[in-house]
Amino acid sequence: MPRSRWIWAVWGLVLLSYLIPYTLLTRVQAWYGSFLFWTLVGLAVIALNIVMTKDFKGK
Repeated sequence: MPRSRWIWAVWGLVLLSYLIPYTLLTRVQAWYGSFLFWTLVGLAVIALNIVMTKDFKGK
C-alpha cells in the first residue's frame, strides 16, 4: 500500500477516535467504553506508524 494511503488510515483512526466515543459509546460507563477504544486505536496508530516508517533511512 502506498505511504499516502497509510497516512489516510492514521487520520481515519484519529477521526474515529473522536466520533465513536462521543456518539456510540456515550452511554457506556464502564472501563471498557471510551478508554478501551482509545487504547486500541492508540495501539493501531503506533503499529501503522511503525509500518509507514520502516523504510526510512538516515543520512
